[in-house]
Amino acid sequence: MPGPFVVPVHGDIELPKEVDCVVIGGGIVGASTALELAESGLRVALCEKGGIGQEQSSRNWGWIRISRRDPREIPLMAEALRIWPTLSARTGRDTGYVRAGIVFTCTSDRESEQYANWLHHLKDYQFESRMISSAQLANILPGSNLNASSALYTPADSRAEPQRATSAIAEAARERGAAILTECAVRGLEITNGEVSGVITERGFISCKSVVLAGGAWSSLFCGALGLHLPQLKVMNTVFRTTPIKKGPEHAVWAKNFAMRKCQDGGYTMASLTSSVVDIVPDSIRFIGAFFPALKSWWRSLNFRLGSRFVEEAKMATRWRMDEASPFEYCRVLDPKPSMKHPEITLSNAREAFPCFDNAKIAQRWAGYMDVTPDAIPIISAVDPIPGFYLATGFSGHGFGIGPAAGKLMADIVTGRAATVDPTDFRWSRFSDGSKITLIDSI
Repeated sequence: MPGPFVVPVHGDIELPKEVDCVVIGGGIVGASTALELAESGLRVALCEKGGIGQEQSSRNWGWIRISRRDPREIPLMAEALRIWPTLSARTGRDTGYVRAGIVFTCTSDRESEQYANWLHHLKDYQFESRMISSAQLANILPGSNLNASSALYTPADSRAEPQRATSAIAEAARERGAAILTECAVRGLEITNGEVSGVITERGFISCKSVVLAGGAWSSLFCGALGLHLPQLKVMNTVFRTTPIKKGPEHAVWAKNFAMRKCQDGGYTMASLTSSVVDIVPDSIRFIGAFFPALKSWWRSLNFRLGSRFVEEAKMATRWRMDEASPFEYCRVLDPKPSMKHPEITLSNAREAFPCFDNAKIAQRWAGYMDVTPDAIPIISAVDPIPGFYLATGFSGHGFGIGPAAGKLMADIVTGRAATVDPTDFRWSRFSDGSKITLIDSI
């Protein structure tokens, strides 16, 4: 079943012989990195095995939130909230950005206390976020029947259109001089005297001094072929959009049994909070030690499945020659089959909470794979064993909202300029240097 329609970006025909930096992966993080580097005056090639923004960057909820973020991500997300309002003008294209606020409802005193305690993490930032009562919630969401005792309300939170935003950023990068190469898988790195000297793509060789891997769910496979340990697993979530309705809520809402946000056409993107699926695959066994603490915390919210995906990944090559097709060429776009059951249940739950959805119908459903790390925060880092190689991956379902700031930080690291935020928590080496991997349970 095809995923959501993405504003198409046509790839360049000519392969550049030499650039300063190759970015691997045409999702929002890769496109944002390419734009930042190109605006810094570097020659950039963005290589994507399929099409721009066709995997998780177009399949997410479209939320841009600082609320309930892991405290380690808050400085970067604060930067993202400053960048997002400028992107439509900066790219010259509509990203669908709207600052509409997000509401997280609470159904218990314990939950309300957790959210209230989280608020102190924003004390040094100029973003409004506060706890509100059930009466105040009713004023913000008139006509709703939400079963909530209180809510966390963050007016600074926003939304945008995933099917538009990444394409807009990539086109802007091209206008700044970047080469945008679609259906151009990178098979591997060329290493000379221990340092990156280029990449081998399916279309030929590109000489460069730095490479940024922003490969999402494919990053661990690419790193493994280089002999690098990158503990990362895929989590699948089903999303759907409704037909347009009248007088629906402007705010995005996270309730007990559904989440939703308004789309530009007046319909809504919705998802179930309990529909996330973890396929048991060979990497599940390989990385079980790193992920064990997370599995204990997330056990009740995940659905584990042993099926055909195990066999598919077991058959997938983990090493390949540079003159033969890589796994990235055999699967251009990850397009998992969405759940047929959860969307119907989710829409029914939304109708109970908001009678305005009584006549809404499911217009389309799709699924996507989130690239998840053991501590659920990303890697934005140099890879010390291979000078000139960098990672921007493992965004754990947060990549769309944080993507523009992640691209800026990655460009800071590549160019050696002063970092937008302290990148220490996002270093790749935290999985191998003996650091304690901390999972924030309340997020």
